[in-house]
Amino acid sequence: MYRHIISELKEWVSKERRKPLLLRGARQVGKTWLVEALAKDQFNNLIKIDFEEKHDLISLFDGDLDPEQICSEIEIRVGQEIIESKTLIFFDEIQICPRAIMSLRYFYEKKPGLHVIAAGSLLEFVYSEISFPVGRLQTMDVFPMDFSEFLLAQGNAKAAELCRKPIINVSDPIHNFLIKQLRIYWLIGGMPECVKVYSETKSIRSATEVQDEIIETYKLDFNKYKPKTDINCLNTVFTGLAAKVGQQIKYTSFSKDFTIPTIKKAFESLLMARIATKVKAVTRPGTPLELYASDKKFKVVFLDIGLMNRIMGIDYNETLSHDNLLSIYRGQLAEQYVGQEFASSNKNQLYYWAREAKNSNAEIDFLFHKDGDFIPVEVKDGPAGKLRSLHSYRNNYKPGYSVVIHSGKTGSLKDENIVFLPLYYANSFAIWGINQH
Repeated sequence: MYRHIISELKEWVSKERRKPLLLRGARQVGKTWLVEALAKDQFNNLIKIDFEEKHDLISLFDGDLDPEQICSEIEIRVGQEIIESKTLIFFDEIQICPRAIMSLRYFYEKKPGLHVIAAGSLLEFVYSEISFPVGRLQTMDVFPMDFSEFLLAQGNAKAAELCRKPIINVSDPIHNFLIKQLRIYWLIGGMPECVKVYSETKSIRSATEVQDEIIETYKLDFNKYKPKTDINCLNTVFTGLAAKVGQQIKYTSFSKDFTIPTIKKAFESLLMARIATKVKAVTRPGTPLELYASDKKFKVVFLDIGLMNRIMGIDYNETLSHDNLLSIYRGQLAEQYVGQEFASSNKNQLYYWAREAKNSNAEIDFLFHKDGDFIPVEVKDGPAGKLRSLHSYRNNYKPGYSVVIHSGKTGSLKDENIVFLPLYYANSFAIWGINQH
């Protein structure tokens, strides 16, 4: 399989002023596989220190955090020589050894010629316990496989390239093919092991068995969450998050059996574990958008659309046979998919617009700062006359253009500067925007 982030990893390898690299992401999004693939392609040997598998190696960091001493001990204990520019050192599940995270600053300061990568899945839980080496390391976020990577894994390289290039019109047969593949992706999702199993077997049932295993792994991880949260509440909020994509989050809606502080702590723990991404409400556009974002009004995008499907128990036959992808589960799957594509390609905080006026329901699904403008993006089907929130935003803020992502083909209303994009171009829009010429 191919991951687009590999190109970013190769750029890191070749940098002259290189810092140790920290890969962040939820469990089983492919961090370890990425490092091993990079090592095979770019280095003579890989020295992997997996703190979850070999707890005894935690003692490497008990004393001084001198990288010379640490490297000498690693060479003895793993039986491999460390050679600058030829060896990649990989600290996996580094959250288990917080002092190893602290040591990264000294690798940067005293052994800058070494290539060092660390990865972990619950990193945010240990940051408060250590002196984090701010400014001494580089971070990259790893997400589930996006739709174009899913297409690549199926051997559809040309289709994958089309979904990453600047937007163009396509023929009806190509459009229908991409929509068909999208239906399957919505069921399989982008967790690498699920994609791998489906690619090899073409069995949706086999892929869902892997999804069940991943979901169970996440639930087992709840015992590790710090500060300690109520396990039953975590399970309730975990399931609830999948069902609340596209809705404004209200803690009271998750359960009546737990207090709001308990629910809030569980919710924030799941955000820290990167099982969901917060989408903040903005009442009016401005730079930076974060300055105008609300801490109290927000929605979420779940980690992965396949896992979301599985947790909610959505009827697979409906997804595979429904005429309009936008109408499945009240449009929540479509909004999840677009948010997931935006998150993986943009890697920044996501926002949506909500009108500030009292009793107003005007809301735009996503707000993008792109091409020097604040572009509203709606995920919806229907003629322009039904896009009331979009018209409200346009009348108030006069964007250069507006975007509606739908299940139809590419089109536009030139008099109103509204561009209609098919769902499979969500990633392309996030990367390139719209060519207005």
